[in-house]
Amino acid sequence: MGVITDIRGRGATVKLSVRRAGRGANVSLFWRIFSLNAAGPIVAAALLLGPVTVSTPTLPAEALVVVGGLALLLVGNALVLRLGLAPLQRLGRAMATADLLRPGARAAVAGPAETAELITTYNTMLDRLESERAAGAARALSAQERERRRIAQELHDEVGQTLTAVLLQLKRVADRAPEGLREEVHQAQEATRAGLDEIRRIARRLRPGVLEELGLASALRALATEFTTHGLSVRHQVPGELPPLTEESELVLYRVAQEGLTNTARHSGADRAELHLRPCPDAVELVVRDNGKGLGEAPEGAGIRGMRERALLVGAELSVGPGQEIRLRVPAGGGR
Repeated sequence: MGVITDIRGRGATVKLSVRRAGRGANVSLFWRIFSLNAAGPIVAAALLLGPVTVSTPTLPAEALVVVGGLALLLVGNALVLRLGLAPLQRLGRAMATADLLRPGARAAVAGPAETAELITTYNTMLDRLESERAAGAARALSAQERERRRIAQELHDEVGQTLTAVLLQLKRVADRAPEGLREEVHQAQEATRAGLDEIRRIARRLRPGVLEELGLASALRALATEFTTHGLSVRHQVPGELPPLTEESELVLYRVAQEGLTNTARHSGADRAELHLRPCPDAVELVVRDNGKGLGEAPEGAGIRGMRERALLVGAELSVGPGQEIRLRVPAGGGR
């Protein structure tokens, strides 16, 4: 079995090649080495108990010594191999459970020099992968925010103005329309007005202007008020005084709260939700919870993964608790 690691610059290209041949592909390394080391003593014991012996026939005492010595050799060989391969087994478990959205977990460096060097190389590779994923996610999310602003601006300036002009034209038509058609024109006005309100709502969600103009506390209160519709009651507790936060940290807090309430409204089946923002020592904590069914055994979706990526950008800690509770802790002063 051969493992080839190739790390090139910032690309951190990792190539793992596992070569397997024949029927022994499923045999573990431990049993391969153990079988090889045990073959010699077993053959020697067989010869001593067979044609090659000290006395003929074999005396019971001689057989007992040979079998006992063979057993000790095999047990000692197994113990040495088990201890020597234990660090590789731990490395395998660490590789199987590694998650770049939950950084920081590293395999313990232990074992012989070659094994310790392999584990150190893996940890270094993981450091690079986490760093490059964070940088890539930052660029992607920054581009996403720019695109959100562009779309929101176009919705407001083009679609919104077009619908406003349609409303004015419908008003003029309603004033001149015969009595029989006036009701239908009024219905068209209401439908157009509802569409205009929906366009404005979408634009506000794409580009939280209240966050830029009035700050995080006002933006979260407005967000809670916006979601208090369609049978969902959102109770919020947002203090006016907060520790200083960077613009990136405030945007992460807002987007996580927005995504959490969106998940509540769409998937949880809840009728009550809570949004809390509270200052902590050297941090600000956001909690979003509801009385819905939560995730259960279902895997985390794109929404939760997006929250984790945003949290990594500012060095925040995100946890999804039992039921449907999202807790985000952002360092005061903003991140890394």
